[in-house]
Amino acid sequence: MTGWRRLTSLRPRGLLTPTVAGALLVSGCGILPGDSREPVTVMTWAPDTTGADTVNMAGMPAMARTYARWTEEEGGIDGHELRVLTCNEQDTPAGASKCARRAVDEDVAAVVGSYSRHGRAFLAPLEAAGIPYIGGYGASADELTSYLSYPVNGGQPALVAGNGEQLAANCERVSLVRPDSLVGDTMPGLLDMSLSRSGRPPAYDISASEGATSYDAEAARAIDKAGDGCVTAVLGKGTETFFDSLRRLGPEGSGVRISSVLGSVGQALINRSGGPDSPFEGALVTGWYPEPGDARWNEMREVIRKYAFGDDRIDPEDTGVQTTWIAYTALKAVIEAMDRPDITAGGISVSLNRGTEVDTGGLTPVLRWRFQDVVGTAAYGRIVNGRVTFQVVRDGRLTAEKEGFVDVTKTLMDAPTGF
Repeated sequence: MTGWRRLTSLRPRGLLTPTVAGALLVSGCGILPGDSREPVTVMTWAPDTTGADTVNMAGMPAMARTYARWTEEEGGIDGHELRVLTCNEQDTPAGASKCARRAVDEDVAAVVGSYSRHGRAFLAPLEAAGIPYIGGYGASADELTSYLSYPVNGGQPALVAGNGEQLAANCERVSLVRPDSLVGDTMPGLLDMSLSRSGRPPAYDISASEGATSYDAEAARAIDKAGDGCVTAVLGKGTETFFDSLRRLGPEGSGVRISSVLGSVGQALINRSGGPDSPFEGALVTGWYPEPGDARWNEMREVIRKYAFGDDRIDPEDTGVQTTWIAYTALKAVIEAMDRPDITAGGISVSLNRGTEVDTGGLTPVLRWRFQDVVGTAAYGRIVNGRVTFQVVRDGRLTAEKEGFVDVTKTLMDAPTGF
């Protein structure tokens, strides 16, 4: 379904929750008599598609609407009603541009927690209108360089750099299977730099067509070159197809350990491929955030349970849903820090640029986007969170292989090529 939808308040405008009513009586801070708080309108977009060669991230806009219902029940964000517009980005440049133009036409204060692989198509309209882009998925290079982008993770570059470090601790030799594309061309440099820091040889690089129905030839080459080492595949939707090809090789492939990154492999894929009996059992996986079962996700899970109304598009174990939650956490922090009756796009950008801190409850490090906080390289200039997590599949579940975060910022700064 294309187009956009508006989520408006579920409560008649004339009624206030006890929280808001009580706040009107507070003096010295917060809402004062006569200090009318204007609604804050934002947009979240993602592809909601069913084609075999396209991405479906419908859970992200659904999570945004759920977050709005939760804040409505809580009396808004710092007294502001949160209005969420959503848009089907369609996984095309035209769709991304259309969503961005709609955001401009609706005069949104920010685009929050969204997904698109077509950064230039949507960022050009947003930049022209001065609209900040908070917490995108990191699926496009432009998100990591645009001065109006405020990413909450290190995008795919951080995952690939982290995957190299995770593999270096477990494998003598590595085969990398990645897309035959401009983005794919940047992966060997990031992976090899991490491998070299641990004294490992470069990975054997195998490029593969995106959207292929079989990767039998690539799987055979990967096994041959890895020996009894590791095969890592970062092919997005094609990763499942690749590992199916690897599995069909039978005993020939049994000596290698497999690996990938979140976004290419996730809990949902592990579940539908057999759980504990899936080919992913024992796989090494690099992610941005704590594993899905970590207690730090409990608040998000409770909000989904109470306010998603059974929407089965929202999977709390999905990285896209998790990113949207963190992005809206950032929005909430900046609105509360501004403490103003009206919240504008320009005001949000100024507040973030001046150092508003975002505490995500340990799901990420404390986030801040001052000049001195960003990586600052030409390729990854807007990254402020270069940390990843190392996970492993045990008994069909993604679990922590190593506690805490691993910082790959230095690898990103020294990487020989851009994203």
